[in-house]
Amino acid sequence: MNPLSFPMAYGSVISLILVSLWASFSSADEKLSAYQVVQQYDFPAGILPKGVSGYELNRETGEFSAYLNETCDFKIESYQLRYKSTIQGVISPGKISNLKGVSVKVLFFWLNIVHVIRDGEEIQFSVSITSANFPIDNFYESPQCGCGFDCDGLNGFAASI
Repeated sequence: MNPLSFPMAYGSVISLILVSLWASFSSADEKLSAYQVVQQYDFPAGILPKGVSGYELNRETGEFSAYLNETCDFKIESYQLRYKSTIQGVISPGKISNLKGVSVKVLFFWLNIVHVIRDGEEIQFSVSITSANFPIDNFYESPQCGCGFDCDGLNGFAASI
């Protein structure tokens, strides 16, 4: 037996195992929903509205995109929110930065929410130079496009673009 053939064969087996492991981790990631992925980063699923149809995530950089079939508007308490059909940002444990595609209406103006931070039992949403904190239990359930959490009587807030 050639002494060099064993290490080469051994290296091939190791490469095959690594490729198999990578494929299984990759396919396991693809089976997770976007809601399960945000939970892995210590956020409740309700920071995303119902109806996310897919997502992309680069686990090395944290860059992500989540996709809705259309723009999603709803009202929760006194806040009117809008999610574009593509939401993008950089996610890390307890923090979403460079957020694009989520806005809140303040008076007559739509302002982009640019950062989301989990701080213990609160979630902080930053809009430009100001921010607001909300209890985390407000986000255990995902709001529904068009009606938020008040979907029993659809006569309330209707989606409008």
